[in-house]
Amino acid sequence: MRPNGILVPILALLFAWSLAACGITAPRSNEGFADLDSLGLADTDRVMTISIGPALLRFAASHIEDDPEAEALLRGLDGVRIRIYEIDGDAARVASRMERMSRKLQAGGWEQVMLMRSENEQTHMLMKVVDQRICGMTVLVSDGESEAVVINLMGELQPEQFTDVMVVLDVDAGGVQKVQPRDRHES
Repeated sequence: MRPNGILVPILALLFAWSLAACGITAPRSNEGFADLDSLGLADTDRVMTISIGPALLRFAASHIEDDPEAEALLRGLDGVRIRIYEIDGDAARVASRMERMSRKLQAGGWEQVMLMRSENEQTHMLMKVVDQRICGMTVLVSDGESEAVVINLMGELQPEQFTDVMVVLDVDAGGVQKVQPRDRHES
C-alpha cells in the first residue's frame, strides 16, 4: 500500500512538532530565539544545520564530570542553533544579507556588542537582554570568500561565560585576557 500524497507531509509535520515539543530541538518560543533569514539560496549552500533543545543540552551537561564551567553553560542554555554555509556565489551579497540580519535583530531589541571587519571578513555578536538578564546571543561570521556561520544561543547566559564561549568559537580577541565583572557599587 502506497502512502497517500498528503499523508507523508502531515506525518513529517507531526514528527517535527513532537520533537520540538519534547525539547529535542531549539525552542522558537524562547526570548533568546533569533528569527533569522537565509543568507541566500543563489549564493550559498547550507552544508550543516544543528538545532539542539533543552533535553539534549541537559543530557550533555549531566555527562560532563571534569569541567564545571562547561556543565554550567550547558545547564543554562535552552537551545543552540548553528547553520554553516558554503559561499558559492556572490560573497558581497552574502555580506550584505548578514548586515541586514544584524540590523533586523537590532530593530527587534537585540544589542550589538561586537562588530569586527577586516578586509572581506566580518563578525557580528548581538545579545538579547530582557529584565536585566542576558537570554540570547547570536554570532554571525563570514570569511568573505567561502564560508559563513550563524550561531544562536538561547537561555540564561552569564557574562563570565563569554570568554569561554569566545574560545569555543575560536574568535580572536586581540590579546584580551579574561575580563572580571565590575563591582555594581563602583561608579
